[in-house]
Amino acid sequence: MSLKIIGLFFLTALAEIAGCYFPYLWMKKQGGIWLLLPAALCLIIFVWLLTLHPEASGRIYATYGGIYIATALIWLRVVDGVSLTTTDWLGAIVVFIGAGIIISGWK
Repeated sequence: MSLKIIGLFFLTALAEIAGCYFPYLWMKKQGGIWLLLPAALCLIIFVWLLTLHPEASGRIYATYGGIYIATALIWLRVVDGVSLTTTDWLGAIVVFIGAGIIISGWK
């Protein structure tokens, strides 16, 4: 799998996480309702990015799940400022191995 495809997975995950994070800020942190605009834009970008992936949708979603988990952990550290635990790292390694197994079956 190329770096371009891996980058596409990470961009897709960032778009989805941001699309969900803005409404979270609005609802839980009492942010302004205007936060729903970038949320909608991020989710539109997320859906568009999913269409750019080069494999059948089920394999894309399965592989994407692993990349999403790792990206969410990076988000947890960078945006939320939460230190990652040993089990966070171990879980990320396990899902990367799983995603790699699925990717190895791509044509």
